[in-house]
Amino acid sequence: MALHPSVAAVRVAVRRGCADLPAGATVVVACSGGPDSLALLSATVHEARAGGWRVVGATVDHGLQEGSAEHAARVVEQMAAMGADETLTATVTVGEHAGVGPEAAARRARYAVLEQVADHVQAAAVLLGHTRDDQAETVLLGLARGSGGRSLAGMRRSFDRYRRPLLDVPRDDTVTACQVEGLDAWQDPHNEDPGYARVRVRRRVLPTLEDQLGPGVAATLARTADQLRADMDLLDDVADAAYDALGREGGDGLPVEGLAAQPDALRTRVLRRLALEAGAPAAELFHEHVLALDALVTAWRGQKWVDLPGHLRGRRVEGRLVVERSGRG
Repeated sequence: MALHPSVAAVRVAVRRGCADLPAGATVVVACSGGPDSLALLSATVHEARAGGWRVVGATVDHGLQEGSAEHAARVVEQMAAMGADETLTATVTVGEHAGVGPEAAARRARYAVLEQVADHVQAAAVLLGHTRDDQAETVLLGLARGSGGRSLAGMRRSFDRYRRPLLDVPRDDTVTACQVEGLDAWQDPHNEDPGYARVRVRRRVLPTLEDQLGPGVAATLARTADQLRADMDLLDDVADAAYDALGREGGDGLPVEGLAAQPDALRTRVLRRLALEAGAPAAELFHEHVLALDALVTAWRGQKWVDLPGHLRGRRVEGRLVVERSGRG
């Protein structure tokens, strides 16, 4: 019997995304029980037979919905039944803190758990189930927020030991793959809640664009992200070198004179890193915050400070730009 095209698409994506992993490597698959992560786990288990990998399924109970503990237990049973060599689950407490909203806090908690799991099992890679549709939504949300080239570049295919092998796979394929393989995928009620901007983009904006501009908008947005990612990575690397060079001059923060000498595209990236290094949450640090910091360098009129997310403030002090705690946290 011929392999269904949707199942084949997911398996090929995992095969390509993990082609460099040696036999004996441990691969962690983050699995929520939804169609994307279930399809990813199924494909990884299949490809592990040829690759010689050990597959660990990991699920995180954020405790944000009634019955979440029972759901996590069900996902653990599913992962074991699908052939994962080991299954792990963790419960985290998510709440707003340090200027971080619940979605960002949940994401932080989830990655913290995955880091612990990866360390515990000595994983060579952690696989995430983001699809081409997720990438398109990310690009549109970034455009709407005016977040610049970094948002247009979308989600990275890989960072540290994390990988997103399904970024070329449409969500329809992961849903269909689960149906074909008889996997009972969980439908997160949050994915139907129009109170979330991403849900509105998914249910209303993208379908409208497809209707008005023709099919393939999601694929085009994802392709645009790929084209810009290399440019953004290069600029970020140059900016990191500039940040390190300016920081070697000693003292708190960075020298205003050295910052002013940088091209605009590099200076704003250096300032963003300055805020991040001080503890600003990346998900809450927007372009307007960076521009406000930049004004302390390029449009200095005696401003006392600028407020930044994470209960931080940027100040110009004796010829240096510093980011410090505001005392409100």
